[in-house]
Amino acid sequence: MRFFFLVLPLLLVSSALLAQGPGPGGPVPNQPTAVPIDGGAGLLLAAGAAYGLKRLRQHRARK
Repeated sequence: MRFFFLVLPLLLVSSALLAQGPGPGGPVPNQPTAVPIDGGAGLLLAAGAAYGLKRLRQHRARK
């Protein structure tokens, strides 16, 4: 029964994704995406590391 509840949303979402067209102008082959992920990814990585260290220190202080 749990399998049904996990698979059903995936099937519903996948059909919605197939309904999207290529957009205006059509697809451009071999064009890299122009998404700057340098700063954002670095900040997220630093924040995750800081949060992990904080949780590790809290865990060790309780023992």
